[in-house]
Amino acid sequence: MSRTATYHTTVAWKGEHWGRLVMGNGPEMDFSAPPDARGHPGVFTPEDAFVAAAERFKLRLLSYECRAEGAKRIELDRTETFTHLRLRPAIQIAAGGEDAAAVEVRARRALQSAQKYSLVANSIKSHISIEPAITIVE
Repeated sequence: MSRTATYHTTVAWKGEHWGRLVMGNGPEMDFSAPPDARGHPGVFTPEDAFVAAAERFKLRLLSYECRAEGAKRIELDRTETFTHLRLRPAIQIAAGGEDAAAVEVRARRALQSAQKYSLVANSIKSHISIEPAITIVE
């Protein structure tokens, strides 16, 4: 009989292609996009896909934080597989005089684009669900 274990992490965008990763078991570290994606050299570099997508979709990003949850199945023979990854980004975007509904539509398209072109997402066999909380600030 297999069993399931769940893990949590949180990432927060700090601006200028910097982020902060907080792992569920305690460790924290700064990270950046890779230098070829206008990031900083010499630091941990996971995909910074949403921030790049936000720039492409002309979104005025105010804050970005994402809580991640991964469920893994542990088989009797001790093989382990992540079966589901759930991302819960909390995103604040400045309306900049635009209609809030139109800005939210662009933000959701940016999320879809980030997932579609993400090296990490495209390399994972698990089901990935994104459950955003998008706030448009006037």
